[in-house]
Amino acid sequence: MIRFATKLQTHWDWRAAGNFVFGGAGSGLLALLGAAVLTGASPHPWTVLPALALIGAGLACVWLEIGRPWRALNVFRHAQRSWMTREGMVAALAMPAGLAAALSGQPALLVAAGVLGLAFLYCQARILRAAKGVPAWREPAVVPLIVATGLAEGAGVLALLGGAGVAVPAWLGLALAVLALLRALAWRRYRAGLQRAQAPAAAQARLARFDPWLGRGGLVVAVLAVGAALAPSPAGRALLVLAGLAGIGAGWAMKAALVTRAAQLQGYAFGHLRRGHPLAHSPANPSARTTR
Repeated sequence: MIRFATKLQTHWDWRAAGNFVFGGAGSGLLALLGAAVLTGASPHPWTVLPALALIGAGLACVWLEIGRPWRALNVFRHAQRSWMTREGMVAALAMPAGLAAALSGQPALLVAAGVLGLAFLYCQARILRAAKGVPAWREPAVVPLIVATGLAEGAGVLALLGGAGVAVPAWLGLALAVLALLRALAWRRYRAGLQRAQAPAAAQARLARFDPWLGRGGLVVAVLAVGAALAPSPAGRALLVLAGLAGIGAGWAMKAALVTRAAQLQGYAFGHLRRGHPLAHSPANPSARTTR
């Protein structure tokens, strides 16, 4: 196949990327806080505030990216066909639920906010999947990649909070290790899918730079996180912070590049061009002669 016009899209810039960077980490953190309650842990109610702040920062980036920001409420008009609308609707529920959980300390509210955080993260993944004109976004494997990345980043943020003295679940180190490995597997599957689909070479070259970060880097994060779970404090706390920073940095850099620098448009594709009349080579007309 002959492909052309695979130029970089210019409609989404760093502001759109900011929604996936900050919103993904915040929603992942919110989901993990809800999971902590379900496993019997008792996270401090105020730990939900960094999650809400990250989600809010991501939505603020989207608001700045809109050409006419004061018409932002129009995003709620297409819930039946727009994952961006669904993301906004979930955020409108997650923010007050999280704030109510922080103020009241009710575990049930934190669980509800966690479920909404996971739904927000899934909507983000489907936003990219729905962009059919960008091969790097429409690859089906992008959905588990974005979800796994957001959860790994959320665990990383929770690790940083633990390093600052906030009480965190005892299983956080092991959870961060597992999520880093799941993200590495999702990344490998995603990259293989792009190669099978013959995605634009420029996009693949840009994303190939993150193979060490998300492949071997995922193993490094897992080793640090497991070491943090086994080592006594304060060494364990220091290892957990390092693992968290590594997990967050790799995910944020990858998503920023995916949205802004690896978003080549598909363009058109033709088969092998042949000179002559278009019916000259048709199976239905084997005796037709090619005109020169």
